Amino acid sequence: MYNDAYPIIQKEAIKGNKEAQYLLAHMYEYGQGVEKDMKKALLWYKKTSFKYSYIVKKKPIDTEVTIDNLKQRVENQMSHTSEGKRKNFLFSKVDSSISEVKSKFMKILENNFGLLPYKTNYFIPFSYSSINYKRHFSAYKEEDIPKEWQDYIEYENHIETEYQLSFQKPLTYDLIGWNESISFAYTQQVWWKLYDKSSPFRETNYLPELFIMIPTSDSIDKYYNLKAIKFGYRHQSNGQEGYQSRSWNRLFFATLWQWKSLFIKAEGWYRLSENSGDDNPDISDYMGHGDLQLNYLFGKDQINFLWRNNLNTNKNRGAIQIDYSTPFFNSDNTYWYIKLFSGYGESMINYNNSVDKFSIGFAYSRGTL
Repeated sequence: MYNDAYPIIQKEAIKGNKEAQYLLAHMYEYGQGVEKDMKKALLWYKKTSFKYSYIVKKKPIDTEVTIDNLKQRVENQMSHTSEGKRKNFLFSKVDSSISEVKSKFMKILENNFGLLPYKTNYFIPFSYSSINYKRHFSAYKEEDIPKEWQDYIEYENHIETEYQLSFQKPLTYDLIGWNESISFAYTQQVWWKLYDKSSPFRETNYLPELFIMIPTSDSIDKYYNLKAIKFGYRHQSNGQEGYQSRSWNRLFFATLWQWKSLFIKAEGWYRLSENSGDDNPDISDYMGHGDLQLNYLFGKDQINFLWRNNLNTNKNRGAIQIDYSTPFFNSDNTYWYIKLFSGYGESMINYNNSVDKFSIGFAYSRGTL
């Protein structure tokens, strides 16, 4: 099998395909299909990690950015060459020799109609909460609900179904000349009371965002393992009206780090004030002003950790979430998925209610930072 694959992989590696270069290095290192040769293995590993191997010709540095060359950069975004450079550069930023890490990022960088996975895409048929959720009414505050409706305020049981769809669309790459990516992302999270008699949707949250990701310099990357910075604008709402409406707008800034199989994102945000009709003026008291996320890969398994806190010693509120995923038998794109959540902000409609939840289901992509 390796003997048959070798000429194909070698051909693609010579063309500059990063994944093929890594596979060829791996074959030389372990003598798979070829004679074991550590010098050739090291050579191809270096080519894989070389950040600028896709540059064919060096251009003189132009310190003055004119309207003409900026216009040309915009026009170049429409070509496949720009997207290919973006993939190669992002792949080269991952400096681990662990095959599972490389494999994960190659799957993330594969293009499908220009859409890429963003947060975890999952379907959870069974999610158990410590509280029995209450219905919210658009026309009434909780204390003003008519007496004849009191028996119908709570849903029937503690079990529900949950799913999330999340993708990103890269818009431009290297427009300014910093190897930066400008992207749009959209996440939709749905809570479905499937086991109640009428099976209503309890809550739907919408999260569009626009962000810029800028990779760090080689020196910062080498000494501090800081891979990139990310900043942008984020809107989150539940699409309701009246007393059911929840929404907020934020500017955010994040730093992205990697130590071998450990990925870390530290993010802070600033809530933009609303002129009138603020549905949830105290949301920052429960959701805080930032969070910390950790992703760790071990073998084919992945565990994610999220910590969010308002850092208020008097009225301390926050949340912790732990996700675990492992391949669904031999599948490459479906995983067993377990999620534990404890704290505030699990959904927009109940951002100010604390809940503990255990959920088990399936994931179809693993979240990125």
